[in-house]
Amino acid sequence: MAKRTFIADRMQTIGSSGIRRIFDLGAKLKDPIDLSIGQPDFKVPDNLKGAMIRAIETDRTGYTHTRGIPELRERIKAQLKEEFNWDAEAFVTCGVSGGLFLALLACLNQGDEVLIADPCFVSYKHLVRLAGGTPVAVSLYDDFQLHPERFEAAITKRTKLIIVCSPGNPTGVVFKRDDLKALAELAQKHDLLLISDEIYTLLTYDGPSLSPVEFAPQSTVLLRGYGKSHALTGLRLGYAAGPADIITEMIKLQQFTYVCAPHPGQHGALAAMDTDVSRHVADYRTKRDLVCAELEGAVEFVRPSGGFYVFPKVPKQYKSATEFVTAAIARNLLIIPGEAFSERDTHFRISYAATDEKIRRGCAIIRELAAPQSPDLEVGRPVHAGHRRAPQRTK
Repeated sequence: MAKRTFIADRMQTIGSSGIRRIFDLGAKLKDPIDLSIGQPDFKVPDNLKGAMIRAIETDRTGYTHTRGIPELRERIKAQLKEEFNWDAEAFVTCGVSGGLFLALLACLNQGDEVLIADPCFVSYKHLVRLAGGTPVAVSLYDDFQLHPERFEAAITKRTKLIIVCSPGNPTGVVFKRDDLKALAELAQKHDLLLISDEIYTLLTYDGPSLSPVEFAPQSTVLLRGYGKSHALTGLRLGYAAGPADIITEMIKLQQFTYVCAPHPGQHGALAAMDTDVSRHVADYRTKRDLVCAELEGAVEFVRPSGGFYVFPKVPKQYKSATEFVTAAIARNLLIIPGEAFSERDTHFRISYAATDEKIRRGCAIIRELAAPQSPDLEVGRPVHAGHRRAPQRTK
């Protein structure tokens, strides 16, 4: 008699996170140059720490309403009213990822198709599959901007949702107004729902990042959070807003899954609503400029306008991003191969949420690895610092 397997079939569609593999590898290296993880390198602002400490000291550590504490919900709704003139239903989620999973579970039937801008955050396609849907990658290569005509070409009778993220992860690209407007109109034309992941919306460097809410509020579920902008990644705090019927079902699911967002953290998020992060935005703008200057002429890349990532193309002498990243890890540099985010493995992600010194050291290694190979060198072997930079390439 064959031994029973207790692992569900759905788990066969999910591999381990490429980001987490690098993260775990970094823990084993001695003093790595870590440009891999998407985590702010500044500390949680003191007023947020104080708000959470006071919450704990006054025993506000039990369950909250599934929707979140009333003060935070009202502030969120007031902000959305001011920003979009949008009277949306909203509730507090366990991070943007938690909100995304609830939205997909609430909306997808078995076999429904979800158009996903590719490259994208690592969890999108896996969460779609867990919710019973079918992810359909829509390429944003090579400029990483939205191409509405590509989305329209991908629509079938089974298409139900579109997931977008601006500023993008892993690209750092902010979508153009006209493209976002055209995609919103496309969603309305075909009766589709847009899910907009805006976790990086406060971290923009060349002007604001727009939201599809501006163009199609009745067709958009908005997901935002406090992790990237206020260094609260480990506290899992975000919110979802959108059409009342969808939000109601998401709240119902939260009752039986996450129950509620962490209580003390919600008081920290409330304090975050009054916290100016412009200094950190200015710091990341400087880091963005630094990493672009360091990489210029060595690898091809699209200049990012938000978040804290750049997504360069692998030098032509390497067969894949995985091969290039393997060579980088041999030099104690941690970066992420494109296959973690995409159907293609042609690019790699750098996080510049790091010290300027680490950014310079990491980019120096990338320049060395990208330099033209001498006949006696094998691709993937350490390249010595004496080699010249690759000639300038057109971006």
